Amino acid sequence: MSLLKWLKPGLKIKRWMITGIIGMLLLGIGLSPLLNKIFYEIRKLVFIDASLIIIGILLILISMRRGVSSVLMLVSNNKEYCEVDKKLISKLSYKSRFLSKKPKIVVIGGGTGLSILLRGLKEYTSNITAIVTVADDGGGSGILREDLGMLPPGDIRSCILALANTEPTMEKLLQYRFKEGKLKGQSFGNLFIAAMNEIHGNFEAAIREMSNVLAVTGRVLPMTLEGVELYAKLKNGRVIKGESNIPENIKKNGIGIDKVFIKPTNSKPLNEALDAISEADCIVLGPGSLYTSVIPNLLIKEITNNIWKSNAIKIYVCNVMTQPGETDNYDVIDHVEAIFRHTKKNIIDYVIVNTESIPNSILEKYYKDGAKSIILTSEQEIFLENKGIKIIKDKFVDVKKNYIRHDAVKVSENIMKIITKQKSREI
Repeated sequence: MSLLKWLKPGLKIKRWMITGIIGMLLLGIGLSPLLNKIFYEIRKLVFIDASLIIIGILLILISMRRGVSSVLMLVSNNKEYCEVDKKLISKLSYKSRFLSKKPKIVVIGGGTGLSILLRGLKEYTSNITAIVTVADDGGGSGILREDLGMLPPGDIRSCILALANTEPTMEKLLQYRFKEGKLKGQSFGNLFIAAMNEIHGNFEAAIREMSNVLAVTGRVLPMTLEGVELYAKLKNGRVIKGESNIPENIKKNGIGIDKVFIKPTNSKPLNEALDAISEADCIVLGPGSLYTSVIPNLLIKEITNNIWKSNAIKIYVCNVMTQPGETDNYDVIDHVEAIFRHTKKNIIDYVIVNTESIPNSILEKYYKDGAKSIILTSEQEIFLENKGIKIIKDKFVDVKKNYIRHDAVKVSENIMKIITKQKSREI
């Protein structure tokens, strides 16, 4: 920008900059002993120092206030180029100043359950690290994984959008799935990450750049940068390869899962993920598919070891419904013990469980698919408490468009209460 263009009248910004400069000069005159001596001869009153300081401060404050108002007025009058309102400014200011001081939370999982919880948590803290499974090999993510040799972006995309501070239109664009042609079923967001991966040469940089573009609150990290594959060993000894094949095979044969494992077995996590776990005030497992979203992250040995060693509060958010082909007929204890089998004992301090009744009209759809409500009985509660696990019970269901989901805000509120209660004990 040339000097002449900058001096062009009409923006009402330069005058307030000049006012601020004058204010700083007056403030300097009032405060500086050297300048005081220079101006000693023209001072007629004893209180002139204090007067100069006060006037200087007032001019600086006025210039800042009016300067910002001029910028906002300029933006407001050019809404076709950008849109800023007082509510947005207030919200961004609140998040920047207050949420950055809130507890550090690491959330581990994948799928729809994790992204829903992240939407709730970002209203309470900006110190969020989501560690997301990359064992997916089905759908659009699986196609990109096979065609381009990249890590599956689906769960990563959902978590980035959950933590993004962007316009609804942009979110709709990135969630959009093509309905026709060779791209049928593919998400635009997945293609965006694939393009970033090609441009920057690696998946980690692609995620980081997408997060920057969408002004993400916190961080989203893959559990590993290695191309892992998920396997399930069934109770009859049969082994099924591939995350997408596991539920279908179990539904067909009716044989439950004994354990799951990944190859390569010695896959390494990101250092940023390990650091986040070590520094966390709270570590949350789930919600999400137990064997294909939550546990795969815990099969990275260093992740599990760091969780176990961490002094953070460890919370498991139990699913509201069983998942056909994974957790058929599971209760709360079955979910907890499955995590223990794949990790270490005493890796969970709290379990968040729903106690809200769900309308039969909604449940009928799930019953037809083989899913059932996960109900906590008094016997289960006693069993878990004897294991040293505290139970947080409440109405955590949110039904939207006939889909049963966790009430993200309520779950997040309870997580924050647990952290606050724990910190008050430590003081």
